[in-house]
Amino acid sequence: MMTGAREEQLISAARMLMDARRTHEPIDDLPEELRPTTVDEAYFIQDRLSLVYGTVGGWKVGAPTPEATPMFAPMPLSRMAPSGVVIKETEHRFRGLEAEIAFLLGKDLPPRDTAYSMDEVVAAIASCHPVIEVLESGLTAPLSATRLSMIADLQMHGGFVYGAPVADWQKIDFTKENVVLAVDGVVRVDRTGSNTSGNLMRLLPWLANEGAARTGGLKAGQWVTTGSWTGAELADAGTTADVRFATAGDVHLRFE
Repeated sequence: MMTGAREEQLISAARMLMDARRTHEPIDDLPEELRPTTVDEAYFIQDRLSLVYGTVGGWKVGAPTPEATPMFAPMPLSRMAPSGVVIKETEHRFRGLEAEIAFLLGKDLPPRDTAYSMDEVVAAIASCHPVIEVLESGLTAPLSATRLSMIADLQMHGGFVYGAPVADWQKIDFTKENVVLAVDGVVRVDRTGSNTSGNLMRLLPWLANEGAARTGGLKAGQWVTTGSWTGAELADAGTTADVRFATAGDVHLRFE
């Protein structure tokens, strides 16, 4: 059980991360006494940051290995846009890029006592899309900071840019799907079957079931994006980013 004093410390951590994001004056890490010491504390900070951004438009979920327990974070609706968007310079400092596959839900998956099956979750999906997740952080070098501090900072989430829906996506073998990420026309990453979770589809029922206590259930109109295929690639102001999946389509953005 979290004490009131500890909650105040974690709220202070959320304020510090948000101030660093807003001012583009990052911190190396949270002060030791404010750092989360458990995943639940990191999620508490995430949820406070999410309140500042407004309505939750969906969730990012991923796992670093096929055996690892997934982690997830809310994605603000205000930071979602279709392919071709020009991203304002004032909104980003870090400008990280990850190629991902995301799903738009067409039906609610409310919390319930019986676990959702894979078939039930797939039946709730309206469409599948190629995505660029734009990474942002209040931390100077988030991948070098304390891991739970990075997770607390919305797991580096900064934006979500989606491409057109993919026809017959259920026929795609994601273990054999190729992806190319290019910045200003120069290929940075060219990989096949490289989603770190192994089987990205396993993340969806996990989020619907294990994540329900925190999400309040998944809702029609929300997005679920399922982890990086490319690792984090950094871009500069004024650059364009292009992601092309062999079967799942393409998605593009430009930084102002």
